[in-house]
Amino acid sequence: MAYGAFDLHGKVALVTGGNGGIGLGMAEALAQAGADVAIWGRDKAKLDTAAMTLADTGVRVHAATVDVSSSAAVAAAVADVVSDLGRIDAVYANAGIGRGGPFLDMKVEDYRAVLATNLDGVFWTLQETARHMVARAEHGDAGGSLVAISSLSAIEGAARSEAYAATKGAVISATKAIAVEFARYGVRANAILPGWITTGMSEASQANPKFAEKVLKRVPARRWGLPSDFGGIAVYLASDASAYHSGDSFVIDGGYTIF
Repeated sequence: MAYGAFDLHGKVALVTGGNGGIGLGMAEALAQAGADVAIWGRDKAKLDTAAMTLADTGVRVHAATVDVSSSAAVAAAVADVVSDLGRIDAVYANAGIGRGGPFLDMKVEDYRAVLATNLDGVFWTLQETARHMVARAEHGDAGGSLVAISSLSAIEGAARSEAYAATKGAVISATKAIAVEFARYGVRANAILPGWITTGMSEASQANPKFAEKVLKRVPARRWGLPSDFGGIAVYLASDASAYHSGDSFVIDGGYTIF
């Protein structure tokens, strides 16, 4: 008999930045495990393609273009998901941007843009979905999983990525605080720290032979990570199997940080 705790039928998961990369990798696994899925993104064409892929699994899919840096836009979009799919049981605050470069050359507008999406966007997304989960708990339906996508840059010295690293470190601290504050409602909060993954954000670096040769030597798995490598942790954190697991940070990097 299969282990039933990983069955996500009856649950609804929201993935921001769910139209590609790690976000889509997680959304696909969640749908395959039976969850209805809501995905947000800014690229409408990519969003439509991702929604069709997810719908092929037979689950309900809600797709919307949302600017997560706007608290008002996030609040309205969360309300739309709840109206369409009935509830939100798990949320993956994954939307992010990267604007690296020499620290001394970082422009104010670029710094603000990174913070607006990577930190403010995560904050608004977790805040609004936590509000929904608390309201449910107060009506006898406790529980929920809040997940922030961080990065290895949060725990390593990522040169030329100071603004990006600052946001990724901040979301780890935020999830720990959320885990403590909302445990009374049965809501847990965790962070995921991806390593070097084949996504649009990292393709330029990985296409550089010198960079690729140096990095892959430090990855015991001897390959780049794939978006599908995040399916298992996504399903686990949405499932009842993780009901007592909160305030943690999951490093998914093929062993990079320990080698």
